[in-house]
Amino acid sequence: MIGRRSLLTFAGLGGAALALPGTTAYAAPASPVAAPPAAPPAAPSAAPIDLPAPTVRRTVGTVSLHLVDEDRQDPFAPVPAPRELMVQLWYPAQSAAGRPRAPYTTARVAALVEQGLLDPGTIIRLRPTARLGAPAAPGALPLLLLGHGRKGGRANCTALAEELAAHGYLVAAVDHTYDAAAVEFPDGRLVHSALADDPADWGATESKEIAARVADLRFVATELTTGRTARRHHGLPCADPGRIGVLGHSMGGAAAAEAVRQDRRFAAGLNLDGGFFGSPVPDEGLDRPFLLLTSLADHETWQRWREHQRGWGRHLLQRDSGHLSFTDLPYTAGPGRLADHLPAEQYAQLLGTITPARGAELTRAYVRAHFDRFLRGRPSPLLNAPSPRYPEISFVWSRG
Repeated sequence: MIGRRSLLTFAGLGGAALALPGTTAYAAPASPVAAPPAAPPAAPSAAPIDLPAPTVRRTVGTVSLHLVDEDRQDPFAPVPAPRELMVQLWYPAQSAAGRPRAPYTTARVAALVEQGLLDPGTIIRLRPTARLGAPAAPGALPLLLLGHGRKGGRANCTALAEELAAHGYLVAAVDHTYDAAAVEFPDGRLVHSALADDPADWGATESKEIAARVADLRFVATELTTGRTARRHHGLPCADPGRIGVLGHSMGGAAAAEAVRQDRRFAAGLNLDGGFFGSPVPDEGLDRPFLLLTSLADHETWQRWREHQRGWGRHLLQRDSGHLSFTDLPYTAGPGRLADHLPAEQYAQLLGTITPARGAELTRAYVRAHFDRFLRGRPSPLLNAPSPRYPEISFVWSRG
């Protein structure tokens, strides 16, 4: 059984880290990291598993960037070196002409994630909507920084990212190196998570993890809003420095809250089912808008945050859901026979009884309503009271 604290920081299937190969903005020197055996290919007859398309008919592009923070040493690297990151962007595109559908992950990462949890060849069958390298639509876009759960990966919330991009956002998902289960770099290195395997040991490193994640988010925001990355990589979408939000699932949600606390550039934040671990946020609150959307009714860190929150705030409960219902991973559960690999109680905690499509619909609706209000000035009744359209969502607490 996954304990209450562990559940709120558990990322996914085997610590699912999902990456996308793409163009390189900055090539860092290679470090000796052993590669796993080659992944077995999916069965030729296996059908694709389509993620839900965005709710508006607009082409979405995606590209991956390799970024290096030369001003910061990686706190987890076994040999001193600058902090390296893989970052995936989703954005509204001008056209899909001649652009292939983007893959969900690499075969090597998929094989690592599936070991002992899913039938081989399941994750590689996931099929996003976005087009690889499609030309970006003109104009400055509001920027959303997206963080994964502990031992997760940057593609865990692809369906959500594509929905936000189709509605006019630039979404930047960060692979937090040595935290994510695996990060595959353009030169072929596969860097595994350095975090403890036993959830009982996670509490000892929470502050260090959150500090590294927040520094990653702040660095990526600077790269995308000052033009430094664009000067190295032509054709990237343009981010509006005056409209930045930050969100994340599980531990990524905790990092989102701490990022808002530390950096005035972040106008609003959102936490998908993460305990507020590793930072002063529960006891200090935040002075800017923050939305908490959860599958559990309550948690002691959420109670403390509600007592100290100074800015606009909401805690919404999503009924019938599990910890992974806010991600793409429920789409792999049936095809990959996840129920055959996990005890029934653990399966229920992670997925609940809600269907993957309904879980995605709810998450998309409330995440978009939140950032539309605070980054684009578009109020939504969804944030004011329960909606008959979404009866699974109840209001636990409101401020402002």
